[in-house]
Amino acid sequence: MDGLSAEALFSGGMGLTYGDIIFLPGFIDFDVKDVSLTSKLTREISLACPIASSPMDTVTESEMAIKMALLGGIGILHFNNKPEEQAEQVRRVKRYKNGFISEPICLGPKSRIEDVDQFRKKFNFSSFPITDTGNVGGKLLGLITKRDVDMERNRKRPLLEVMTKELVTVEEGTSLIEANDILRQTKKGKLPVVDMQGNLVALVSRKDIAKNKDFPFASKSRLSKQLLVGAAISTREEDMERLEALHAEGLDVVVLDSSQGHSVWQIKMIQYIKKKYPVLQVIAGNVVTERQALALIEAGADGLRIGMGPGSICTTQETMACGRAQATAVYHTAKLAKQYGVPVIADGGISSIGDMVKAIVLGAGVGMMGGLLAGTDEAPGEFYYRNGVRLKRYRGMASADAMKEGGAKRYFSEEAQIKVAQGVSGSVMARGSLLTFIPYLAQGIKQALQDLGMKSIEKAQEALWNGEIRIEQRSPGAQAEAKVHHLYDYENPVI
Repeated sequence: MDGLSAEALFSGGMGLTYGDIIFLPGFIDFDVKDVSLTSKLTREISLACPIASSPMDTVTESEMAIKMALLGGIGILHFNNKPEEQAEQVRRVKRYKNGFISEPICLGPKSRIEDVDQFRKKFNFSSFPITDTGNVGGKLLGLITKRDVDMERNRKRPLLEVMTKELVTVEEGTSLIEANDILRQTKKGKLPVVDMQGNLVALVSRKDIAKNKDFPFASKSRLSKQLLVGAAISTREEDMERLEALHAEGLDVVVLDSSQGHSVWQIKMIQYIKKKYPVLQVIAGNVVTERQALALIEAGADGLRIGMGPGSICTTQETMACGRAQATAVYHTAKLAKQYGVPVIADGGISSIGDMVKAIVLGAGVGMMGGLLAGTDEAPGEFYYRNGVRLKRYRGMASADAMKEGGAKRYFSEEAQIKVAQGVSGSVMARGSLLTFIPYLAQGIKQALQDLGMKSIEKAQEALWNGEIRIEQRSPGAQAEAKVHHLYDYENPVI
């Protein structure tokens, strides 16, 4: 047979990255639409789309987590914040109802038209409910729309004087189908949802209904039918209280976020969580060796996070001289974890569809992404322009910036007077909405599995373990040949 088996390739003692290897094609006897991407995140949680967003403060907050779950993946909320703030993020995901905006941006009656101008630039939409408190839960007074303010020259006029006061509203408990019918009949763009006292509790948007019409593969809890959400915590004792607040809001999976997960503190935290919250799924890590993986599995981990230094903004391997090439790390830890029925998550080093395919075929149930998602509309932060390019900030949790705000909690040096950064801050290009980007990634993965002759992730991994899938190591010349070359210029609009 051409090529090598995975066992033969990865037993050579050399660390290999995703770029170092290539799969040889298989036989196709099925359509790409027949490929299944269902895969395991933990022992008890499966996802229809094998993608998770990283718990980084420039990647995952509630908006990212909601959209990830709707699209069949999952978002892991970062913990570079106060416990109550992270718990509020979990609450927002759990309260989300498809088509309903449960946390609409509001303004108060004393706000001015110039405030609307600023909000339109910041949030990229033009209609805002007006409540007596300026927040959700306040008494609904009116609605400000583009029509109300566009022709007004005096931008300092209070909104109370120009807002639309005669509104069509619905009571709390109205179904999305009923709300949609009312929007259609009244030809309105926004439909406020109020309680019996007239307080604003949500908003329905015609635009959002059309955009979010159907999510058949949404990741939901089997019991509550609410969207799945994960959150990261550290292994420090004070985060036991943080976890209590997260669990009270319905958290589905907790990620123990350590740069080096093979520690007595992580083992103790796993044992504590499994004893106090036996139903809560625990993802431990990060690890890169079989020995590390076995220790966390024996402690009770339901999933493992694999990767030490392969991220685009991570400098751990260079700074600490410790880590492992990611393809090798995923293969060896997945091989060990498979014996215990524990899935692994490939965290870091995924910069393209091809990297994602290599990660899951080598044994990962899910690929965790940071940089690829940081430029989406749903990631925290605002867009800005540099040299005509639309960008967003992206930083490693061990960068100097993030460590000042608490990012050092995932490193054992948090109390050190002198902190050594293991990451950088930078920028990534805008990628648009997850609503188009995640389906694009998923379609690419399906087509890649079809090229391998595999109808599912499960079958692809079985074929890898039994040697059916063949692999070759690529020379630097072969890697260069596989990229775009010998063109005057070209465009790659997505990745």
